[in-house]
Amino acid sequence: MRLFFVPLLAAALVVVPGPAASAAQVRVTSLAALQSALDKANPGDTIMLADGTYSASATLSIKRSGTTSAPVTVAAEHTGKATITGSKTFAFAGGVSNVVLRGFKFRGGASLSVPAGASHNRLTRNDFQLTSDGNWVTVSGDDTVVDRNVFQNRTSQGVFLQILGPSGAMAKHVHVHHNYFFNHQFAGSNGGESIRLGLSDRQSYSANALIENNLFEKADGDSEAISVKSSDNVVRYNTIRDSKGYIVLRHGNRSVVEGNLLFGSGIRFHGNDHEIVDNYVANSGDRAIVFGSGDEADSGPTSKLHDRPDRVTVAYNTVLGSKSVIDGDGGDFKPKDCVVADNIVKGTAGPLVTLPSGSTVKYEGNITFGGSAGIPSRSVDPKLVKDAAGLYRLASGSPAINAGVGSYPFAAKDFDLQARTGAFDVGADEYLPGATRVPLTKADVGPAAP
Repeated sequence: MRLFFVPLLAAALVVVPGPAASAAQVRVTSLAALQSALDKANPGDTIMLADGTYSASATLSIKRSGTTSAPVTVAAEHTGKATITGSKTFAFAGGVSNVVLRGFKFRGGASLSVPAGASHNRLTRNDFQLTSDGNWVTVSGDDTVVDRNVFQNRTSQGVFLQILGPSGAMAKHVHVHHNYFFNHQFAGSNGGESIRLGLSDRQSYSANALIENNLFEKADGDSEAISVKSSDNVVRYNTIRDSKGYIVLRHGNRSVVEGNLLFGSGIRFHGNDHEIVDNYVANSGDRAIVFGSGDEADSGPTSKLHDRPDRVTVAYNTVLGSKSVIDGDGGDFKPKDCVVADNIVKGTAGPLVTLPSGSTVKYEGNITFGGSAGIPSRSVDPKLVKDAAGLYRLASGSPAINAGVGSYPFAAKDFDLQARTGAFDVGADEYLPGATRVPLTKADVGPAAP
């Protein structure tokens, strides 16, 4: 029976279009053949472009959808070996879903876009180094995954990756992870972010995006490496080093910044009801965590002014710097009803915490050391020791152990993702055996990552 069944199934592969059983592997050696294969793609098909350099003078249109269990995959035959140059690139049609675009090297002048209405698509293991200004990749489709790509080497204005959505709304549930953002050197004063999540006129819309486990190096095109201009997002477990760009909640409300490892970078926020928790911020200068200026009490839906931070909680972070380690930008409208709790703040000169006069902030459980505190705190050596990965952790006998106060259940895991026990330890690190967290390196992200 088995030998008889296989030929029947093989015949079905030819005559029955569409279902996952008809999945085919198609290898093409020209862009014309690639377009022909795209026009005929069925769920489960993999279309592979042979190694080489291809100049695109016409748009490569992706019009055929896959399914959740059987996506259409459009791939370089070998990751990084098929290069797209020229004035055009791939284009997802509105409504296309479950398509994977994998392994290409983009060196042309055309930006790539996933439009609103195109959902559940994936950009993975690609290398973007375009020749054009503007925003290189724009995602407006819901449930898009952008993972294990490299975005690198630009000096012009514009962002590497922009997340938007349909007019007057935001794309929902975009997941950006394990990408490498490298060497944005735009020399202007604004408009060179690595990631921009929303725009000022989208700030009141929930995006529910997740930006995690990405590495940023030389993110110098803007003071904002990750610029969030929408609501209800999570930015976690990223590593930023050797960059002037910060994680910035520029507009919007109710976002979480958690467990990031920042070296020479920092966190700044505006807006309401954010949680800044379990981050490790080592800035050899000052202003490692910044309460952003308030040009207005609460931003309107299209305002471009700086919204005052309201009800923001900064808790269980380890923050290292010189002076003004936790700082405030001032403005006419001061931070209101905020919390700074159970942080380790270590510097070399005081005051270490300098929020503007008139701020209403609850301080509790913080440990400060190395200069005058500037706030009510325990001024005591936290006994930090550097581990093999260069992170300063709690040593045995640290006064931070079991010293947390207040109730902050969102800090229930430390920056190692280990569950805190009993009274939480102050700072980002819970003193527990088996710590595994290390800063991300190039081996962990980008097209060759696991």
